[in-house]
Amino acid sequence: MVIIVFFITHWYISLFFQTIFLHRYASHQMFTMSRFWERVFFFLTFLAQGSSFLNPRAYAILHRLHHKHSDTEKDPHSPVFSKNIIRLNLNTVKHYESIRKGKQDYSKYDENVPRWVWLEKFSDHWLTRLSFIAIYSFIYFNFATATWQYAFLPIHFVMGPLHGSIVNWCGHRYGYVNDKNTRDNSKNTLPFDFLMMGELFQNNHHSKPTKLDFSKRWFEIAPGYFLTKILSKIKIIRLKNA
Repeated sequence: MVIIVFFITHWYISLFFQTIFLHRYASHQMFTMSRFWERVFFFLTFLAQGSSFLNPRAYAILHRLHHKHSDTEKDPHSPVFSKNIIRLNLNTVKHYESIRKGKQDYSKYDENVPRWVWLEKFSDHWLTRLSFIAIYSFIYFNFATATWQYAFLPIHFVMGPLHGSIVNWCGHRYGYVNDKNTRDNSKNTLPFDFLMMGELFQNNHHSKPTKLDFSKRWFEIAPGYFLTKILSKIKIIRLKNA
Protein backbone atom coordinates (compact mmCIF):
# COMPACT_ATOMS: atom_id res chain seq x y z
CA MET A 1 0.00 0.00 0.00
CA VAL A 2 2.86 2.39 0.81
CA ILE A 3 4.37 1.90 -2.66
CA ILE A 4 1.08 2.59 -4.43
CA VAL A 5 0.56 5.77 -2.42
CA PHE A 6 4.16 6.83 -3.08
CA PHE A 7 3.81 6.20 -6.82
CA ILE A 8 0.51 8.09 -7.17
CA THR A 9 1.81 10.96 -5.04
CA HIS A 10 5.01 11.27 -7.07
CA TRP A 11 3.05 11.05 -10.34
CA TYR A 12 0.70 13.92 -9.52
CA ILE A 13 3.17 16.17 -7.71
CA SER A 14 5.60 15.90 -10.61
CA LEU A 15 2.74 16.48 -13.06
CA PHE A 16 1.50 19.48 -11.08
CA PHE A 17 4.81 21.31 -11.41
CA GLN A 18 5.19 20.34 -15.04
CA THR A 19 1.78 21.65 -16.08
CA ILE A 20 1.81 24.73 -13.83
CA PHE A 21 5.46 25.83 -13.82
CA LEU A 22 7.07 24.38 -16.94
CA HIS A 23 4.11 24.51 -19.31
CA ARG A 24 1.76 27.30 -18.31
CA TYR A 25 4.37 29.60 -16.75
CA ALA A 26 7.75 29.02 -18.41
CA SER A 27 6.48 28.12 -21.87
CA HIS A 28 3.30 30.18 -22.31
CA GLN A 29 3.56 32.78 -19.55
CA MET A 30 -0.16 32.60 -18.87
CA PHE A 31 0.42 34.26 -15.50
CA THR A 32 3.13 36.09 -13.59
CA MET A 33 4.66 35.48 -10.18
CA SER A 34 7.16 37.24 -7.98
CA ARG A 35 10.86 36.42 -8.07
CA PHE A 36 10.47 34.67 -4.73
CA TRP A 37 7.67 32.37 -5.92
CA GLU A 38 9.45 31.71 -9.19
CA ARG A 39 12.44 30.42 -7.24
CA VAL A 40 10.15 28.37 -4.97
CA PHE A 41 8.45 26.73 -7.95
CA PHE A 42 11.79 26.22 -9.69
CA PHE A 43 13.20 24.38 -6.66
CA LEU A 44 10.04 22.36 -6.00
CA THR A 45 9.91 21.31 -9.65
CA PHE A 46 13.47 20.04 -9.21
CA LEU A 47 12.49 18.08 -6.09
CA ALA A 48 9.32 16.71 -7.68
CA GLN A 49 10.91 15.53 -10.92
CA GLY A 50 14.12 14.46 -9.23
CA SER A 51 16.26 12.27 -11.48
CA SER A 52 14.25 13.37 -14.53
CA PHE A 53 14.24 17.11 -13.83
CA LEU A 54 13.61 19.12 -16.99
CA ASN A 55 15.52 22.37 -17.43
CA PRO A 56 12.82 25.10 -17.56
CA ARG A 57 14.57 27.12 -20.28
CA ALA A 58 15.12 24.07 -22.49
CA TYR A 59 11.57 22.87 -21.84
CA ALA A 60 10.09 26.27 -22.71
CA ILE A 61 12.05 26.66 -25.93
CA LEU A 62 11.29 23.09 -26.97
CA HIS A 63 7.61 23.64 -26.35
CA ARG A 64 7.54 26.95 -28.21
CA LEU A 65 9.18 25.26 -31.19
CA HIS A 66 6.55 22.52 -30.96
CA HIS A 67 3.73 25.06 -31.23
CA LYS A 68 5.39 27.01 -34.03
CA HIS A 69 6.05 23.90 -36.14
CA SER A 70 3.36 21.57 -34.81
CA ASP A 71 3.28 18.24 -36.67
CA THR A 72 5.67 19.37 -39.39
CA GLU A 73 9.19 18.11 -40.04
CA LYS A 74 10.53 20.95 -37.85
CA ASP A 75 8.46 19.86 -34.85
CA PRO A 76 10.90 18.51 -32.21
CA HIS A 77 8.41 15.85 -31.08
CA SER A 78 5.65 15.07 -33.53
CA PRO A 79 4.17 11.55 -33.66
CA VAL A 80 3.29 12.27 -37.29
CA PHE A 81 7.00 12.03 -38.15
CA SER A 82 7.86 9.34 -35.58
CA LYS A 83 7.15 5.70 -36.30
CA ASN A 84 6.71 4.86 -32.63
CA ILE A 85 6.87 6.44 -29.19
CA ILE A 86 10.52 5.41 -28.77
CA ARG A 87 11.48 7.37 -31.88
CA LEU A 88 9.41 10.30 -30.61
CA ASN A 89 11.36 10.31 -27.35
CA LEU A 90 14.71 10.05 -29.13
CA ASN A 91 13.84 13.07 -31.28
CA THR A 92 12.72 14.98 -28.20
CA VAL A 93 15.94 14.21 -26.33
CA LYS A 94 18.06 15.23 -29.33
CA HIS A 95 16.37 18.65 -29.59
CA TYR A 96 16.24 19.12 -25.81
CA GLU A 97 19.98 18.49 -25.45
CA SER A 98 20.73 20.77 -28.39
CA ILE A 99 18.88 23.57 -26.62
CA ARG A 100 20.30 22.85 -23.17
CA LYS A 101 23.90 22.72 -24.43
CA GLY A 102 23.51 25.82 -26.60
CA LYS A 103 24.40 24.09 -29.88
CA GLN A 104 22.23 26.55 -31.82
CA ASP A 105 21.02 30.10 -31.32
CA TYR A 106 17.55 29.92 -29.76
CA SER A 107 17.58 33.44 -28.36
CA LYS A 108 14.38 34.45 -30.17
CA TYR A 109 12.52 31.67 -28.36
CA ASP A 110 13.74 32.18 -24.80
CA GLU A 111 12.11 35.48 -23.87
CA ASN A 112 11.36 35.74 -20.14
CA VAL A 113 12.06 32.09 -19.38
CA PRO A 114 12.98 31.39 -15.72
CA ARG A 115 16.68 30.82 -15.09
CA TRP A 116 18.61 29.63 -12.05
CA VAL A 117 22.03 28.74 -13.37
CA TRP A 118 23.38 27.16 -10.18
CA LEU A 119 20.41 24.84 -9.78
CA GLU A 120 20.36 24.04 -13.49
CA LYS A 121 23.96 22.81 -13.30
CA PHE A 122 23.46 21.00 -10.00
CA SER A 123 20.26 19.24 -11.14
CA ASP A 124 21.89 17.99 -14.34
CA HIS A 125 24.95 16.48 -12.66
CA TRP A 126 25.01 12.70 -12.88
CA LEU A 127 25.57 12.40 -9.12
CA THR A 128 22.41 14.42 -8.42
CA ARG A 129 20.30 12.29 -10.72
CA LEU A 130 21.83 9.10 -9.34
CA SER A 131 21.08 10.27 -5.79
CA PHE A 132 17.38 10.57 -6.58
CA ILE A 133 17.41 7.12 -8.18
CA ALA A 134 18.99 5.77 -5.01
CA ILE A 135 16.30 7.41 -2.87
CA TYR A 136 13.48 5.94 -4.97
CA SER A 137 15.15 2.51 -4.85
CA PHE A 138 15.62 2.74 -1.09
CA ILE A 139 11.91 3.42 -0.61
CA TYR A 140 10.99 0.39 -2.74
CA PHE A 141 13.52 -1.91 -1.09
CA ASN A 142 12.13 -1.01 2.33
CA PHE A 143 8.40 -0.77 1.65
CA ALA A 144 7.57 -2.98 -1.34
CA THR A 145 5.46 -5.93 -0.24
CA ALA A 146 5.28 -7.77 -3.57
CA THR A 147 7.65 -8.32 -6.49
CA TRP A 148 5.21 -6.83 -9.03
CA GLN A 149 5.46 -3.46 -7.29
CA TYR A 150 9.03 -3.09 -8.54
CA ALA A 151 7.60 -2.65 -12.05
CA PHE A 152 6.74 0.92 -11.00
CA LEU A 153 10.28 1.78 -9.89
CA PRO A 154 11.76 2.69 -13.32
CA ILE A 155 8.86 5.08 -13.94
CA HIS A 156 10.09 7.27 -11.07
CA PHE A 157 13.46 7.56 -12.81
CA VAL A 158 11.94 9.14 -15.96
CA MET A 159 8.79 10.72 -14.56
CA GLY A 160 9.16 14.17 -16.16
CA PRO A 161 9.92 13.08 -19.74
CA LEU A 162 7.34 10.29 -19.45
CA HIS A 163 4.58 12.82 -18.81
CA GLY A 164 5.70 14.77 -21.85
CA SER A 165 5.83 11.72 -24.11
CA ILE A 166 2.32 10.62 -23.08
CA VAL A 167 0.92 14.05 -23.91
CA ASN A 168 2.75 14.45 -27.21
CA TRP A 169 2.11 10.90 -28.42
CA CYS A 170 -1.48 10.36 -27.31
CA GLY A 171 -2.52 14.01 -27.69
CA HIS A 172 -1.58 14.01 -31.37
CA ARG A 173 -2.83 10.53 -32.27
CA TYR A 174 -5.90 9.52 -30.28
CA GLY A 175 -9.19 11.23 -29.55
CA TYR A 176 -11.59 13.76 -30.99
CA VAL A 177 -11.31 17.25 -32.46
CA ASN A 178 -13.18 20.41 -31.47
CA ASP A 179 -11.29 22.80 -33.72
CA LYS A 180 -10.39 21.59 -37.22
CA ASN A 181 -8.51 24.79 -38.03
CA THR A 182 -5.39 24.10 -35.95
CA ARG A 183 -3.47 22.84 -39.02
CA ASP A 184 -1.95 20.01 -37.03
CA ASN A 185 -2.90 16.57 -35.79
CA SER A 186 -3.76 17.57 -32.22
CA LYS A 187 -6.55 15.65 -30.49
CA ASN A 188 -8.48 15.71 -27.23
CA THR A 189 -7.77 12.28 -25.80
CA LEU A 190 -9.90 12.20 -22.63
CA PRO A 191 -13.15 14.10 -21.89
CA PHE A 192 -12.17 14.08 -18.20
CA ASP A 193 -8.41 14.21 -18.17
CA PHE A 194 -7.67 13.04 -14.64
CA LEU A 195 -4.55 11.23 -15.87
CA MET A 196 -2.62 14.32 -17.08
CA MET A 197 -4.48 17.18 -15.35
CA GLY A 198 -5.95 18.45 -18.63
CA GLU A 199 -2.77 18.28 -20.72
CA LEU A 200 -4.42 15.75 -23.03
CA PHE A 201 -6.82 18.40 -24.34
CA GLN A 202 -4.23 19.05 -27.02
CA ASN A 203 -6.61 20.15 -29.76
CA ASN A 204 -8.18 22.74 -27.47
CA HIS A 205 -4.75 23.90 -26.35
CA HIS A 206 -3.31 24.19 -29.84
CA SER A 207 -6.41 26.08 -30.91
CA LYS A 208 -5.81 28.71 -28.19
CA PRO A 209 -2.29 28.21 -26.77
CA THR A 210 -2.48 31.04 -24.23
CA LYS A 211 -5.92 30.14 -22.85
CA LEU A 212 -5.63 29.11 -19.20
CA ASP A 213 -8.48 26.58 -19.31
CA PHE A 214 -7.60 23.73 -21.68
CA SER A 215 -11.20 22.47 -21.69
CA LYS A 216 -13.79 23.82 -24.13
CA ARG A 217 -17.02 21.79 -24.10
CA TRP A 218 -19.30 21.35 -21.09
CA PHE A 219 -18.20 17.77 -20.35
CA GLU A 220 -14.47 18.48 -20.56
CA ILE A 221 -12.71 18.85 -17.22
CA ALA A 222 -9.11 20.02 -16.87
CA PRO A 223 -7.93 19.85 -13.23
CA GLY A 224 -4.86 21.98 -14.00
CA TYR A 225 -7.10 24.96 -14.69
CA PHE A 226 -8.72 24.78 -11.25
CA LEU A 227 -5.31 24.51 -9.60
CA THR A 228 -4.15 27.72 -11.29
CA LYS A 229 -7.33 29.46 -10.14
CA ILE A 230 -6.60 28.37 -6.57
CA LEU A 231 -3.03 29.68 -6.83
CA SER A 232 -4.45 32.96 -8.09
CA LYS A 233 -6.97 33.17 -5.25
CA ILE A 234 -4.25 32.79 -2.63
CA LYS A 235 -2.12 35.43 -4.41
CA ILE A 236 0.79 33.19 -5.41
CA ILE A 237 0.30 33.91 -9.11
CA ARG A 238 -1.32 36.74 -11.09
CA LEU A 239 -3.41 35.62 -14.07
CA LYS A 240 -3.18 37.29 -17.47
CA ASN A 241 -5.87 35.54 -19.50
CA ALA A 242 -8.55 33.36 -17.94
